[in-house]
Amino acid sequence: MYELYVANKNYSSWSLRPWVLLRELRIQFTEHQLFFGDASSWAPFRKLSPSGKVPCLVDGGTVAWDSLSIIEYLAERHDAVWPAGAAARAWARSAAAEMHSGFNELRNRCSMSCGVRVRLNEYPAALVQDVARIAALWNDGLGRFGGPFLAGGAFTAVDAFFAPVAFRVQTYGLAMDSAADAYAKRLLGLDSMKEWYAAAIKETVRDLPHEREILQIGTVLQDLRAR
Repeated sequence: MYELYVANKNYSSWSLRPWVLLRELRIQFTEHQLFFGDASSWAPFRKLSPSGKVPCLVDGGTVAWDSLSIIEYLAERHDAVWPAGAAARAWARSAAAEMHSGFNELRNRCSMSCGVRVRLNEYPAALVQDVARIAALWNDGLGRFGGPFLAGGAFTAVDAFFAPVAFRVQTYGLAMDSAADAYAKRLLGLDSMKEWYAAAIKETVRDLPHEREILQIGTVLQDLRAR
């Protein structure tokens, strides 16, 4: 059985991607959770993961790290990871790769924190541009392939790559057109996303660098996390 190493569910957007894909495709795995700042658990993990970062997938004697590599490793073993059609598959891979390598303003200004609601101090042009591009991508995929997911009727890896954005839309109240906003809500309504969110708000471990980032860029309107 696969073993997947993830970090705090409240913060770790990279961990969410393979986790939600495995859940949605009903692929069995054992989860191992590490918490940022817990040196006692990260020290032995760094001997396992070449990068020392999460997510990390272990399959017997094989280790795959980085969310994109993990998903491609799974795709070699499970047909449903990417869409079956060549055109949809090419589009899905391109959109996922763009998410993986881009949208730096969104990442830097709106880090994932599932359990809070934040009003941003400012909404700079670079963030407007990132959010608009994501909405355009979502609308393009939904229009091309008929929805309800980005590459057609089934949840695939491209949806998993944008799952953390849905949490960011919720946390920061990011403005999108009606179709893109409906897609974000569709992701948030998935059983797997509800499961992740429920676990995230139960966490009592706080990572101070993440917490400081949020206070620097905005005002916390609600903190729904356990204390």
